[in-house]
Amino acid sequence: MEKRVMTDSKRRRGLTVASALLGGVLVLSACSGGGDNANGDEGGDGTSQAKVDEAAAEKTSEAQIKITPKDGSTNASINNSAAVTVTKGTLTDVKMTTSDGTAVSGEISADKKTWKPSVQLERATTYKLTATAKDAEGRAAHENASFTTVSPANSFIGTFTPDDGTTVGVGMPVSITFDKAITNKAAVQKGITVSTTSGQEVACHWFNANRMDCRPEEYWKEGSTVTLKLALDGVEGASGVYGVQQKTVTFKIGRNQVSYVDAKTKQMKVTQDGKTIRTIPISAGAPENKTYEGQMVISEKFKETRMNGATVGFTDDDGKGEYDIKDVPHAMRLTTSGTFIHGNYWGSPSVFGNVNTSHGCVGLQDKKGANDPNMPGAWFYEHTLIGDVVVVQNTGDKTVAPDNGLNGWNMDWAQWKAGSAV
Repeated sequence: MEKRVMTDSKRRRGLTVASALLGGVLVLSACSGGGDNANGDEGGDGTSQAKVDEAAAEKTSEAQIKITPKDGSTNASINNSAAVTVTKGTLTDVKMTTSDGTAVSGEISADKKTWKPSVQLERATTYKLTATAKDAEGRAAHENASFTTVSPANSFIGTFTPDDGTTVGVGMPVSITFDKAITNKAAVQKGITVSTTSGQEVACHWFNANRMDCRPEEYWKEGSTVTLKLALDGVEGASGVYGVQQKTVTFKIGRNQVSYVDAKTKQMKVTQDGKTIRTIPISAGAPENKTYEGQMVISEKFKETRMNGATVGFTDDDGKGEYDIKDVPHAMRLTTSGTFIHGNYWGSPSVFGNVNTSHGCVGLQDKKGANDPNMPGAWFYEHTLIGDVVVVQNTGDKTVAPDNGLNGWNMDWAQWKAGSAV
């Protein structure tokens, strides 16, 4: 009896342990995988995980869009920064705007792989780009970026002469004036090339931190073409100051005309290809206001202009200009400081060829109103190009400074080349 009770007790304990173990298995099974399949081979809807991943991959475009400069960039170039490219796909839409929403025109390439703006960007401006591309399966990819171009404070530009497409005289140098002082002159000069179809060697000379002129040893060959290339985009001209220009300029050299003013004989010989085509009586600077000597290049032409002595230091006791002529005819600038060769209607005709009476300019007989083509002043004006040379001799004054106007020809070749930074 006692033995049977003990046996039944053991049997009940065995059943209880078995139930507990079975329950544990069920609990463990219920907690693993979260579904009917404890190994995770199927999703809740019966789809395998591999198939889910494959479906997600199929929905993602393979097209890879790249926008430059990268999002958030500052001091970006106004020439080469903005660009969109795509691999494993083709561009379908690109939009570029300024921060205020103004659209910037641009073009997608024929193969639909690249996009660039069709206009130069502005400095100190924030631009936004949005791009869409499709892969071979037609699946779309999108990319966005925003960047800010270099500010005027952190960039420099060079104002150059002569202008693109012009025809100039044989004495016309390439002259570049920078709006910031250049301390890395070699780097900037390496970004500028000047070449000529005549094959003449061209050298550049720095007059100061803001100006560089370029010329050959002798005057340009008539009929040649000169090319100026500015590759200054991104060039560091000074600490934290970068170039933004990327430009090619070409100009042509006209006939070889050089005019010789002799203050002693008071005559000017106009020559072309070394032959005198006309001799014109002149009146140069008076003994107390001598005209500079030297080779001078005509840099500007005005059919009529005002000349006020006060602007060049000729004033009376009251501080007013010793002269103020509001309609000087046929004026052509020779120096920055105010030397001109120009028509003169107020002087007696007997002055020209006989007496030097001016404040330093070279005067030619002319008529008020600049409308008489038979006057020497009018003839010379009509037969002159920007860049023609006027050589002034026998005045008794000093030679004009090479940087006073476009007059670097008054420096010999060795001195000129010594002013190069490279």
